[in-house]
Amino acid sequence: MGINQISVFLENTTGRICEVTRTLAEADVNLRAISIADTADFGILRLIVDKTDVATSVLVAAGFTCRQTEVAAVEIEDVPGSLASLMELFQKSGINIEYLYASLEGKEGKAVVIFKLEDHEKGKTLLEKNGLTMPKNF
Repeated sequence: MGINQISVFLENTTGRICEVTRTLAEADVNLRAISIADTADFGILRLIVDKTDVATSVLVAAGFTCRQTEVAAVEIEDVPGSLASLMELFQKSGINIEYLYASLEGKEGKAVVIFKLEDHEKGKTLLEKNGLTMPKNF
């Protein structure tokens, strides 16, 4: 349920995402999910990878500022309304979602939703109680 996400802080300039992905490829690190949020001057690239510690090490060695954060990831049906049902669980429990993004990395017919929750432990308990699980090998 809980996995480590890497946040990479980037200047908002041409080629920076290419440098990150090239660095990871050269270290044989595979991306599972990726998201970027930006402003005029900088961006935060959020990554879920198969080798978190290796990825963090090679990115720091290449001069990138990174940090690891525990996030929750769950597999849901890839059909209309699945995400809405999941959001209702959080709303009814009063758990704030700081941000989320998704990946289709899971099994066919499934999507993986990655959450940064204000109260991570309460959120994990809610997900487990409702039978929501993280996909294998994610």
